[in-house]
Amino acid sequence: MHGNAFDPIHIPAWVWDRAETRDILKNRDVAGLFNIAVKYAGASQVRISTATGIAQGRISQHIRGLRQVTDLEVFERIATGLGLPDHARMLFGLAPLDTASPTGNHGDEHQEQADELRTQLEAAATVDTTMVMILNTDTNNLRLLDRRLGSAAIADKMRAQMAQIERAHRHAVRPGIRAQLARILAETASLAGWQAINTGALNDAWNHYENAKAAARGADEPAILAYVSAEQAYVLMDLGQPAQATELLQYIHTTHRDRIPARLRTWLAAAEAEAAAILGDEATCRHALAQAAALLPDGPGDPDMPYLSIDAHHLARWRGNCLVRFGDPGTVEDLRSALAGMDGTYNRAESALRCDLGHALLALGEPQAAQGHIQRAQQLATMTGSSRQRKRIDELVRAVKLALN
Repeated sequence: MHGNAFDPIHIPAWVWDRAETRDILKNRDVAGLFNIAVKYAGASQVRISTATGIAQGRISQHIRGLRQVTDLEVFERIATGLGLPDHARMLFGLAPLDTASPTGNHGDEHQEQADELRTQLEAAATVDTTMVMILNTDTNNLRLLDRRLGSAAIADKMRAQMAQIERAHRHAVRPGIRAQLARILAETASLAGWQAINTGALNDAWNHYENAKAAARGADEPAILAYVSAEQAYVLMDLGQPAQATELLQYIHTTHRDRIPARLRTWLAAAEAEAAAILGDEATCRHALAQAAALLPDGPGDPDMPYLSIDAHHLARWRGNCLVRFGDPGTVEDLRSALAGMDGTYNRAESALRCDLGHALLALGEPQAAQGHIQRAQQLATMTGSSRQRKRIDELVRAVKLALN
């Protein structure tokens, strides 16, 4: 019987002692665990969803092997929702709930846990400054690939990179190495968050940014903390909450302004302008854009902040994105200037820019000129898997058709 969707899931105690179940736990095989709940507790996907707080559609994806769990908080929810006893929790890589007697009569499992921890600590102890540099380079390369190809093309590489850094950071003992790993973890989780925003997975994005913020605090990196906190504001914008996004961005700027570089302050001001534009607050938007222009340093970028792309051309693109909402006649020239200055590696950003340019040309009554940009935007959005852009492109395509008929 499936039972009520809100009934607790009770899996018989003997199931956790089966060799097959122990292997599932050791491998953190979420699909295997959900299948155990179905087989031995008669739990439906809806019931598992209610117990774990994971959307039913994602439960189905996990069971079919289409989605992987990487966040510790999600593993914890699964363990709690399925009622894992302490020895099963430990095999699953989680702390026992009964710390006074974590293993009961399961001495073998306790020893296995101790052996596994010892192995993880020994592996983490081999991470030195050279290894940190390699991991940092790998994240930078993933960032470059993401700009060109989008998240879908590098999804497996991103999961592997996140898992490797998280594992090394969790078991690193030396403070210096641990702080360096925390910095890389913050940057990588932030990249994962931006990828999730562009695919429309806003809950995943929010969780990635929470992980990124925690890592940035552990690294004692005010600039990275400010950046990942501000990127999280885009989740609020896409949720239709630009007022909260604006409030968050203003708070971050006020709190961190004396401890972060001018280029990052430029980026924060531009992000605030975008949130204000979505709100329809033209005065605040223009003030923030003027502030961003005044703060922008010379040069293309800062090697200490590879995650940050903001120069005169990027700012022109941002200005056009904001002011197109207010019918500013100078928007087309801003956007054409930005397009001319792009280096050809920012395919997803170019898709957004061409959307803005198409929008601006439509507003000027030039649908034929707009059509070419919108078609190119559509090609780039498809290539990079940006569902965020495709929604807007669909609206512009309909607007062009109406204008041409």
